[in-house]
Amino acid sequence: MNEEYDVIVLGTGLTECILSGIMSVKGKKVLHMDRNSYYGAESASITPLEDLYKRFSLPGAPPESMGKGRDWNVDLIPKFLMANGQLVRMLLITQVTRYLDFKVIEGSFVYKKGSIYKVPSTETEALASSLMGLFEKRRFRKFLVFVANFDENDPKTMEGVDPSKTTMRDVFKKFDLGQDVIDFTGHSLALYRTDDYLDLPCQDTINRIKLYSESLARYGKSPYLYPLYGLGELPQGFARLSAIYGGTYMLNKPIEEIVMENGKVVGVKSEGETARCKQLICDPSYLMDRATKVGQVIRVICIMNHPIKSTSDANSCQIIIPQNQVNRKHDIYVCMISYAHNVAAQGKYVAIVSTTVETDNPEMEVKPAMDLLEPVEQKFVSISDQYAPTDMGAESQIFMSRTYDATTHFETTCDDIKDIYKRMTGTEFDFAEMERKKNDIFGDAADQ
Repeated sequence: MNEEYDVIVLGTGLTECILSGIMSVKGKKVLHMDRNSYYGAESASITPLEDLYKRFSLPGAPPESMGKGRDWNVDLIPKFLMANGQLVRMLLITQVTRYLDFKVIEGSFVYKKGSIYKVPSTETEALASSLMGLFEKRRFRKFLVFVANFDENDPKTMEGVDPSKTTMRDVFKKFDLGQDVIDFTGHSLALYRTDDYLDLPCQDTINRIKLYSESLARYGKSPYLYPLYGLGELPQGFARLSAIYGGTYMLNKPIEEIVMENGKVVGVKSEGETARCKQLICDPSYLMDRATKVGQVIRVICIMNHPIKSTSDANSCQIIIPQNQVNRKHDIYVCMISYAHNVAAQGKYVAIVSTTVETDNPEMEVKPAMDLLEPVEQKFVSISDQYAPTDMGAESQIFMSRTYDATTHFETTCDDIKDIYKRMTGTEFDFAEMERKKNDIFGDAADQ
C-alpha cells in the first residue's frame, strides 16, 4: 500500500465508484478504499435479511414467513434510473451495462386528494386520465405538444416564450392550466421536490419534461429502470470498470488519518501504512470537519405481502405525493419493487417511503404515504442527516460528494459527479469525449 497514486477514493458509494471508474479510464492510477466489508456505503443493498434486522437493531431473527434471508437485497436508499437520463448514458458509454440486467418499472402514479392516479404523460393517456376534466385535458394536451416541439434555437417553436426569462408560472398561465395539473406536471413529470421552480425561467422545466417523455418513449410503461438484485449492483459495476483499468480496491480498511501538508492532501494512512496521492475523493463521513449539514431525510423501508392498492397490482411502481396535496414544502415519494427484481423472497414486496424532514416528528410527515401501503409486515425507519462539502477542493485537492437526497432518481447524483469532475480536472464532463474514448479503449478491455 505504501505507493504513490494519482487519486485515492474513500467510500464505495455510487458517486465515488463512478468517479473512480472515470478516472481509471482516463489513465489515472487509482486506489479505492472503504472502511466497510461491503460495497455501496450509504447506497448499499443489504443481504441477507438478517443483516437488515441487525442494522436497524431489531430484536430476534426475521420470521419464517419472510422466506430465505439470502433472497433479499434491500436498498438503503431508494432510487430509479431515468431511461434516457445521465446515469444510463454513463452506464452505456462505459459498457458497465454488460454487468447488469434492468427491468422497467411498471407504473408511475401521483396522489390527489387521498387517491392515486396513473401519471398521464402522452397525449393519449392525458385524454383518458381521470385526473382532469374535459376542457383541462385539451389545454394540457396543447401544453404537451408545445413542450415536445420546443426548440431553444428555433424562435418559431417558442410561441412568444423566452426560455431564459419567462417563468414557468407564466407558461402555465399561458395554457390556462389549473392547480392540480400544475402540481402533477411540476412534481410527477418535471420531478421537482418543491414549488421554487415556478418563479424561475422555464427552460429547465421544459427540458425536464422532455427528459421524462423521452425516457417514457423508450420502454412505454414508465420512464424508470431498476437493476435486478438491487441498486448495490451499480457501484460494483463501476468498481469492476475501474479494476479493468488498473484501479486497486481494498474493503475493510479503517482510515486512520488523511495526511495534509501545507493545506493540501498528500496521502491516506490506514493500518500503519500511508498511500500517497495528488487528489482525494470521499463521501462526507470520512471528513466531517469539511462538511456542513444541509437537512435530513426520512426513509421507511416497508416489507409487504401484497402490491399497493390502485396500482393495477403492479410488481413495481413509483408514487409521488406532491407537497401541495398534503400541506408540505417537499414531496413525499414511494418506490416499490418486489420479488420480480430478485430483491425479496417470493410473493414479497418492498416499498420505501422517503421525504425531506420538515418537523421534529418525521414519522408523522410520511403518514399519507404509509396509509397507502397498509398492511405492512415489517418496517425499518431511518432518519439521515444530509451533508454538503464546505471545502470545494481548489486548495486542498479534497473533493467530497454530497449525501444522497430524497429524490427517487439519479439525476441529482449525476450532477454532483459532473461537478466534482469539473473541480478535479478544470474541464466540463464531456459525454462525447467518453464516447470517443470508448471506441479506442473499451474494445481492448473487452478482450481481457
